[in-house]
Amino acid sequence: MFMGEYQHALDDKSRLIIPAKFRNQLGDQFIVTRWMERSLFAFPKDEWQKFEEKLAKLPIGAKDARAFRRFVLAGAMETSFDKQGRIVIPVVLKKHAQLVKNVVITGSGNGFEIWSKDNWEEYTAGTAEKFDQIAEGLTDFDL
Repeated sequence: MFMGEYQHALDDKSRLIIPAKFRNQLGDQFIVTRWMERSLFAFPKDEWQKFEEKLAKLPIGAKDARAFRRFVLAGAMETSFDKQGRIVIPVVLKKHAQLVKNVVITGSGNGFEIWSKDNWEEYTAGTAEKFDQIAEGLTDFDL
């Protein structure tokens, strides 16, 4: 399971070091794609395959399903680590996630998210204010 929060910085060549704890869970190659709330999501290959199967089941006749599928798949890239445990973030993904320099990498269960530090701080501040309300809305999930 991917969990925790790590702060890193993009270098001048758009390389980002991935925490060793996460690298050990990813394997040699994995998928990074555009995600919600202006973030990126990194999937181990086996989790990506499960996700692709779910995407394939979305109703092609539903406009929102097509939009979601296109957005995620068009932004997806297969990547691997260099010798220093870094990945290169392509321009299209940097632009989507508004990554400039300071980056936060957050565990998200079956993968991890990559956020600009500013977007992460804004997101967590807003979520913290309504966390009790969010939790109450999840009672049907037996948490």
